Amino acid sequence: MKIALITGGAKRIGAQITQTLHENNYNVIIHYHRSESEALALAKKLNNIRVNSASTLQAELSDIDTIQALCNSINKLDVLVNNASVFYPTPVSEANQDSWNQIIATNLMAPFFLSQSLALTLSKENGCIINIVDIHAERPLKNHSIYNISKAGLAMMTKTLAKELAPNVRVCGVSPGSIFWPENKAELNTEQKNKMLEKIALKKQGKASDIADTVLFLAKSNYITGQIINVDGGRTLSQ
Repeated sequence: MKIALITGGAKRIGAQITQTLHENNYNVIIHYHRSESEALALAKKLNNIRVNSASTLQAELSDIDTIQALCNSINKLDVLVNNASVFYPTPVSEANQDSWNQIIATNLMAPFFLSQSLALTLSKENGCIINIVDIHAERPLKNHSIYNISKAGLAMMTKTLAKELAPNVRVCGVSPGSIFWPENKAELNTEQKNKMLEKIALKKQGKASDIADTVLFLAKSNYITGQIINVDGGRTLSQ
């Protein structure tokens, strides 16, 4: 039985990745930060399907010591999905060090040190790392300067680690387009949503399952490494 760790695996895209891997005979480790109730509920649901197939781990990924403790608790791993992410506007004129530290730590630092710490464990299984990047790693989203920078860094990290960890660990990425509407501070109004949909060739949002299915594809693709797949309905054709 293969084992996958999904950071931010309790909600939204992360939860769908967790479920899709579980459906395809992976045991799953669901990492969460504040979403304890969602993580425990998802683990219970999956364990009802297959006993002892899902567990949870709480960790604040902006702290290196916590990351190391999380990694030390894992003895076997086939797939690491770096999905946990922070997203909210940071116009250049308003950006500050607190926002920089939070976004860069979660979106870039954590995936790097998780990958570093788990590389040996993954290599024993000829495993893989799959980073959830973003189409805005290549084409920046206005007013989201720090987020864009963090995801551009994650894209380069994907290619760098693919070289450094080969041949025993593959490293790939998935870049979602519009899957869920942003929440909280990043929420869009109706006009903004319609403008976004007009830029998508397929004229609709994608589904979390579109991202999860691509993660599964990469997890199974033993001769693909260093590649980042856009799953965006053709949105980048208009950017």
